[in-house]
Amino acid sequence: MNCIIIDDEPLARRAIELLVGENSLLKLSGVFNSASAASAFMDQNQVDLIFLDIQMPKVNGLEFARTISPDTLIIFTTAYTEYAVESYELDAVDYLVKPVEPARFHRAVSKAIAYHELLLKQKIAQIEVMEEDYLFVKSDRRYYKVEYKNILFIEGLKDYAIIQLENSRIITRTSLKSICEDLPKDWFYRISKSNIVNGKRIHSFDNNGVYIQQYEITIGNSYRDSFLNSFFKRKNK
Repeated sequence: MNCIIIDDEPLARRAIELLVGENSLLKLSGVFNSASAASAFMDQNQVDLIFLDIQMPKVNGLEFARTISPDTLIIFTTAYTEYAVESYELDAVDYLVKPVEPARFHRAVSKAIAYHELLLKQKIAQIEVMEEDYLFVKSDRRYYKVEYKNILFIEGLKDYAIIQLENSRIITRTSLKSICEDLPKDWFYRISKSNIVNGKRIHSFDNNGVYIQQYEITIGNSYRDSFLNSFFKRKNK
């Protein structure tokens, strides 16, 4: 599992880092002293598990947790016990009180690994069948066949992905990141934190947006270069 540590205290970060190093099933991808720095990293990288402090300046851990995809698991690490109830309301895997005992840490990690395996199985069920030119997505207890050619763009909204078609849309409970991983990379382009577009349906674009029929989809600053380079590279093949 790819994991990161977010804590504004250097000694606390180092303590968790050492514990992570003792578990061969964990891969430490980054260590951050603020939620904003971690958020920028997560926009570009897959993170399965976060060891998250609660009391931090600017954006605290509880506030940050509310913005995270349900596909990313959270283990809170804090010196304060009074946030335990609120942390579980946010579906945290566990709540560790500093100084964190190694045995307690590894029990929490075991729970996270087991839950991660369940999430992977759920993802397989969510996008059940992947074929050459279509996929099936679950919406309102039914699976719908969606042909790639009919998708205009896909918008992420919290825990859901909204697939915009010609004259309708399908809302499915999955993260935009998850559905992006299952789409053909030579067909679809992620142009912002919230949007994936069908390259074959693009009518025009500029530095700020992509235009598909009557829709204008904004290009995110951190995605602009990657989109333009990959789009032109594939068009020139």
